[in-house]
Amino acid sequence: MFSFYLNKAMKLVRKYTQKVIWDQTGYHPPTVLKFMLYLISFITATYIVYTLKLIKSSDSSCSHHYSAVMNSGVISRKIAVASPTNKTEKTQLKHIVFGIAASSDLWKQRKNYIKLWWNKKEKMRGIVWLDKPVKTQPDEGLPPVRISGNTSHFSYKNKLGHRSAIRISRIVSETVRLKLGNVRWFVMGDDDTVFITDNLVRVLSKYDHNRFFYIGSSSESHIQNINFSYGMAYGGGGIAISYPLAVALEKMQDRCIQRYPQLYGSDDRLQACMAELGVPLTKVLGFHQYDVYGDLFGLLSAHPVTPLVSLHHLDLVDPFFPESTRIEALKHFMLPTRVDSAGLLQQSICYDDSRNWTIAVSWGYSVQVFTKIISPREVEKPSRTFLNWYRDANYTGYPFNTRSFAGQKVFKFYMTKVRLNAMKNETLSEYEQYPSGCRWNPVAVNTIVVYKKPDPQLWNRSPRRNCCRVLKVKKKRLFIDVGVCKEDEISVI
Repeated sequence: MFSFYLNKAMKLVRKYTQKVIWDQTGYHPPTVLKFMLYLISFITATYIVYTLKLIKSSDSSCSHHYSAVMNSGVISRKIAVASPTNKTEKTQLKHIVFGIAASSDLWKQRKNYIKLWWNKKEKMRGIVWLDKPVKTQPDEGLPPVRISGNTSHFSYKNKLGHRSAIRISRIVSETVRLKLGNVRWFVMGDDDTVFITDNLVRVLSKYDHNRFFYIGSSSESHIQNINFSYGMAYGGGGIAISYPLAVALEKMQDRCIQRYPQLYGSDDRLQACMAELGVPLTKVLGFHQYDVYGDLFGLLSAHPVTPLVSLHHLDLVDPFFPESTRIEALKHFMLPTRVDSAGLLQQSICYDDSRNWTIAVSWGYSVQVFTKIISPREVEKPSRTFLNWYRDANYTGYPFNTRSFAGQKVFKFYMTKVRLNAMKNETLSEYEQYPSGCRWNPVAVNTIVVYKKPDPQLWNRSPRRNCCRVLKVKKKRLFIDVGVCKEDEISVI
């Protein structure tokens, strides 16, 4: 715009200059120069005013546009937060499909383990995969039964194993082929595996089911882990595979299996295919293979600070409670899951200084009273009440720390009853001494009563043991409170 006016002015200047500078009428040059200066000054001033107005208008327009964009962004964010369609439904039991490996030869005995945790009322989904048909009853409270596909065309060259391992390794793939809807996780286990399903859901809900996840745990035997792999999920303890990974596995597994005829079992074949897919094991300590023999008391009474998800090899270990069968003991063991499944087996440690006692509560299972002060660092280690997979008491056979059980002055109390006081939102569990005839002086205690509030959000916080507090001893009954640790509360020696 400025150039337009300037050009026009210059044309006028040239016109007047040519006309009058040397005109004989006597028009003087100074008058012409004044006229030129006035004209240029006027045009310059007009340009400056116009430019300033243009800049101001531009700033205002940009500011208005920026404000509109910011406000639009705020509105968009508010809508995004408020819209229920943007919220993903939390993982529930209905999103999990179980694939249970079973043998027709052991079905009559092993199906009783499945009955302990399978619940049709909760609309659980799953298949029991068998090698041969078995007799079933529709009202037995068991998952539907299917016969695994023919695996005779697969090569198996391990002289120490059994080719049924091929059939079992394909359970997840065969379950995928059923094309069930609304599935997020496939969970594989054996017919002698017991799942704590509430805790299984708690664990799996922490992971993105839309991504590749291979979840489980290793063996309690160091040599087993060396022989197979520390990076392998042991099938009896349970293996969880996210839906997209299961689909990818199904596409390649049959070809993968053919490349590993020398492997021993099903879980190492599965892990070999996971290695080809490039997916590592996500280890969760609550999945328990229990490659041990004998009394599990030491392991159960010092459970790691993680939810209890599964138990396995229940035919090979002693009943969890004295003077009962395995099935009776397991039914009793499952009672606390009705009132506080998240807290089952969680350990808390406290002290009675006046009596010089160390008290270790394994909620819902046992209470131990040591007649001397023992540091939490020692108490949280499992005592070796069991033998390792090679029936050796050598403490180097385990991939975790243990402590000796021999020579300790410890008195064991087992859970006898548990109930919920709905009015107070508080559980009350009682523990009786075993053997019942054993007493000690100067203060005899026959029963321990533990108060604890249910804590379903326990595993939504960072891992920490609960704290316990000795309340009183009255009429041969020791009263203890267990709960979330208060500020600055610690297990004081």
